[in-house]
Amino acid sequence: MKKSKGDSQFPNQKRHFINLKLRVFCCLALDHQQNCSANVEPSADLRVVFAGGATGGHIYPAVAIADEIKIINPNAQILFLGTAHGMESTAVPSAGFDFDSIPAVPLARPIFSPRNVLLPYRLIKSMVQCYRRLRDFDPDIVIGTGGYVSFPVCLAAALKGLKLVIQEQNSVPGIANWVLSWFADQVFVAFNSSIDYFPKHKCIVSGNPVRLSVRRYVSKAAARLHFFPSYVNSGNLEAKVVLVLGGSLGANAINIAMLNLYYQMLLEHKNLFIIWQTGVEAFDEMESLVKNHPHLVLSP
Repeated sequence: MKKSKGDSQFPNQKRHFINLKLRVFCCLALDHQQNCSANVEPSADLRVVFAGGATGGHIYPAVAIADEIKIINPNAQILFLGTAHGMESTAVPSAGFDFDSIPAVPLARPIFSPRNVLLPYRLIKSMVQCYRRLRDFDPDIVIGTGGYVSFPVCLAAALKGLKLVIQEQNSVPGIANWVLSWFADQVFVAFNSSIDYFPKHKCIVSGNPVRLSVRRYVSKAAARLHFFPSYVNSGNLEAKVVLVLGGSLGANAINIAMLNLYYQMLLEHKNLFIIWQTGVEAFDEMESLVKNHPHLVLSP
């Protein structure tokens, strides 16, 4: 029989949760070697569920945290929950973590759209499945990184009495994280200004998690050689590289602006190199419209 919070074992449970929060805080830190080494004791039975998806902005911070947890505790069991057709269904397994799908409950905009009439029914149905999945996996802690897919998972975790942590990447939070923050035990934010949107006593400013693959140092020369093999042969040591990012799904306004500017930029600046990330959905269209140029690399 489980003991209530008033029983004698509660202090041990409380200490266990404090250790879990320390683990998560270490994993959110940008410099894990500085913050983690002294405070964390590996636990063979640590089990963590991540909920977040739809865009890379929600997925890759979760992957970064999971990577750090595995460094701190190689025996930790980690499970990601997301939608079957979302970006997370391929990005998470590619990163080496287990993934299970749950029913999607997207919120149409505006909020009072007729498409949201069945939202309560779909949300309850999804929460029931999330509750069952959490019961089966029995995590020590649930970490939500935003997006509509995180909402039923984290709400089910709160109703089940599990420890819940929210990580917000943006200066202005989305609806899901804003609502979930009232049920969460801790909220990690990237910017000081974000604290104003959440219960202040729950907030820790930690910055955004960065994946190990991104943090590994690569020299500027090696990076340029990778993208522009002709650069080394040109002997141009004054080259300037412009990186254009529109997010994991791309940004239509940025793509249109670049489409109108890139060729003139390359004509006027002989030492200019451009790496242009279009987003997966716009890549084929941009590739068909852009002229080939040795100083230009297009990437999804």
